[in-house]
Amino acid sequence: MRMVAGRRVDVQRSLEAWRARLETADPARDLAAGESMGARLIVPGDIEWPTQLDDLGYARPYGLWLWGDADLRFSCLKSVSIVGSRAATAYGTHVAAEFGASLGDMGWTVVSGGAYGIDGAVHRSALGGESPTIVVLACATDIDYPLGHHDLFRLVRENGLLVSECPPGVRPTRLRFLIRNRLIAALSRGTIVVEAALRSGALNTVGHAVSLRRPVGAVPGPVTSGTSAGCHQLIRQGKAVCVTTPEEVVDLVGTIGDDLAPRRRGPVLPRDALSQVMRQVLDAVPGRGGAGPASIAVEAGVDLSTALTCLGGLAAAGYVERAGQGWRLRPGTLQ
Repeated sequence: MRMVAGRRVDVQRSLEAWRARLETADPARDLAAGESMGARLIVPGDIEWPTQLDDLGYARPYGLWLWGDADLRFSCLKSVSIVGSRAATAYGTHVAAEFGASLGDMGWTVVSGGAYGIDGAVHRSALGGESPTIVVLACATDIDYPLGHHDLFRLVRENGLLVSECPPGVRPTRLRFLIRNRLIAALSRGTIVVEAALRSGALNTVGHAVSLRRPVGAVPGPVTSGTSAGCHQLIRQGKAVCVTTPEEVVDLVGTIGDDLAPRRRGPVLPRDALSQVMRQVLDAVPGRGGAGPASIAVEAGVDLSTALTCLGGLAAAGYVERAGQGWRLRPGTLQ
């Protein structure tokens, strides 16, 4: 037994397992099969190899199979991973689609796992953007899994990349899904979780992002929704930043000072253009009946001369009008 990365590993058993695999391995056959279908193999040191994968240390892949027209290294220079629940709600699917489309139009490559739910919504919407989308698979690039995404993967091959550690013909397993999650986290500048239950594969991807010290964002959902409970827990624990728009995503994972999200404000009302004194006087004018200038001045906390001046200006702007008993708000004027 040896300790590797904080866990016990039976080295002898591992060597026996790998020795059994080597007996059936045929690299020349794999390369020929990949070439025949249009896939290519890249390894560390190749021009297309994304150097950020080196952050994985001992867990860095020995090579990656790529199928698609995009350049992996170039595409990942400005990339963000978006992950979430397979059993996505209509709300989660809507948010994922909005994020994928907007980020693509903003020049950001979207990375995800190609699964049903959030992954699929992100990839589909990103295909219509300016940047490619990258699908990181838990099987070979020639295996359509899930099968229902056959057409989606075909479009990704034409407008993005399918990425896998597995040579042609390898089927997915539960362990391979967990292993590939480290690649989703490492290929991008940060990871965003749209929807995730408390037990979710998306949270496994977040764990890798945190260990790599990459930014993590989470989209809040209804507090009654179990598919958002994982997102809420991440925010509460301080492991993720709350994000609600594509601009906030870019603010989180982008370059400091260059990719700031605009400050969000409520609707701008006409009265926002009034001076502070004018607003004070307007607030002192009753909506019914009427009040004299002296009463309005006292209520507003200004002198009579100022009140009269402001009332004249407010009347000209259509906020107030003279009434039999003094001044009142014009019908339809918001307080």
